[in-house]
Amino acid sequence: MNNRIVVGAHYGLKDWLAQRATAVVMAFYSVFIVAILLVLKPADFDVWRSIFANGPVKFFTFLFALSLFYHAWIGIRDLWMDYVKPVSVRLTLHVLTILLLAGYSGWIAAILWRL
Repeated sequence: MNNRIVVGAHYGLKDWLAQRATAVVMAFYSVFIVAILLVLKPADFDVWRSIFANGPVKFFTFLFALSLFYHAWIGIRDLWMDYVKPVSVRLTLHVLTILLLAGYSGWIAAILWRL
């Protein structure tokens, strides 16, 4: 009989690379958006709206948000797996975290494409 005990994250290289890749996407977006804001110097709502109504800016903003949410998922998932020992509580926290991040993804899409 094989008794497998689920403890610790131990996802390895794949998730380590995903964290680094999402961090790079977020860093590039941050430089990109700061450059746009320094050039355009938005002073009122209409200028802000015109910046984010641009198709490529919407796309890169949404890519940033998805990268942020996936980055957060990996970190929080590992935290739950390393420090929450009861499996039922851990599973509940995983599901709640996934639902919250999925909801945030839908919310940012609604905001961006409502402009």
